[in-house]
Amino acid sequence: MKKLTKRLKTVQALYDATKAYNLRDAIAILKKTPKLKFDETIEISAKLNVNPKEAQSASIRGTVALPHGTGKKVRVAVFCKGEEERKARDAGADFVGAEDLIAKVQGGWADFDVAIATPDMMKDIAKLGKILGPRGLMPNPKSGTVTQDTAKTIKEVKAGKIEFKMDKQSGIHASLGKLSFPDDAIYANAVSLIDAIMGAGPQGGGPKGQHVKSLYMSTTMGPGVKLDLAEFRKS
Repeated sequence: MKKLTKRLKTVQALYDATKAYNLRDAIAILKKTPKLKFDETIEISAKLNVNPKEAQSASIRGTVALPHGTGKKVRVAVFCKGEEERKARDAGADFVGAEDLIAKVQGGWADFDVAIATPDMMKDIAKLGKILGPRGLMPNPKSGTVTQDTAKTIKEVKAGKIEFKMDKQSGIHASLGKLSFPDDAIYANAVSLIDAIMGAGPQGGGPKGQHVKSLYMSTTMGPGVKLDLAEFRKS
């Protein structure tokens, strides 16, 4: 049997893994875990009562603006032409281009976190589907990353707008900020994200959040604290 480290023993003593906690208490538990040499990311993980093979599963996705951002510098690539290139650069895009940017990605480069494209570029970047798709970087109208207003979208993404969607294991995993954030900032970001997930169920699927089987909050190297679903099904 593997011997528990001192850190793991300390972590396990902080909470009951069989209990569901309210959000404030979960944040307090994570804040008490032994500090590491880097600022850990906080994540929400949801397990859904949805079959990923059914057509309705495609609708379990969405975007949400985190009021306090993610704490991460977001690198944005914008595929556009002409005057839109200037607008994108002025709005703070890190990489801007058309055929030249497409060729760079085809060559294996993908050093960015979010890709945005104008509608007229979608035909051209379709060839990048096999490269960007598996990495979750392909621009998509449903996530708002295919748009004529690139400047607005760039600013939203850099300010903390994120996308979430169900994976092949019927789960959703999304980051909401850093452990160093003040408790109230973590709480506000978590509420925004969880409310968006709870409201993203299939149409006609019953009361709010019934498609969510379980919710956990965790840090990069910390415990997964189970959250009380009733707290988020009230509204």
